[in-house]
Amino acid sequence: MKDLTPQEQKIVDLLQPLMEGSDIFLTQISIKPTNNIKVYLDADTGLDIARCAKINRGLYHAIEEAGYYPDGDFSLEVSSPGVDEPLSSVRQYKKNIGRFLEVILQDGSIHLGQLQALNDSSIVLHIKGTKKAAPKDVELSIDSIKSAVVQIVF
Repeated sequence: MKDLTPQEQKIVDLLQPLMEGSDIFLTQISIKPTNNIKVYLDADTGLDIARCAKINRGLYHAIEEAGYYPDGDFSLEVSSPGVDEPLSSVRQYKKNIGRFLEVILQDGSIHLGQLQALNDSSIVLHIKGTKKAAPKDVELSIDSIKSAVVQIVF
C-alpha cells in the first residue's frame, strides 16, 4: 500500500480496532479534497456486504466522535476492491493461490498464469504450454510487479 497522508493515517488509526480479531485487512484508502473517504478492505475468507456495512457504521461513528470533520462535511464509502482491481498486498496474493492472474511487470512484459506459490519477495506462476512452448513455472519478484489482476476463467 502507498504511503499514507497524515489525514489518511488518522482514519486508519480509527479503523484498526474495528478490524481487530477478524481476518479483515485494509488494501487501500483515499480521501478526496471534498472529504470523500474511500476505504477498501479485503478478508482472507471473503468480505460480504454485511461485514462492510458493519465496518462502515463503526468507522463513521468513530470519525464523528473524533471530530475530524466538525461540520460533518464528509462522506464515507467502505467496500471490497472490485474483481478488476490489482492485488496490492502479499496477503491478497496468498488468498488467490490457485487462481489465474495477469501480471504486468515494471518492464512492460505480461505474464498470464495460475498462481502456484508465494513468499515475502516473489510469486510463482504456472504458465500453460502451447504448441511452441512447454508449460513452465516462472518466479517473479514482487518488487518487479507493476500490477497483478485476478482473471475470471469460465
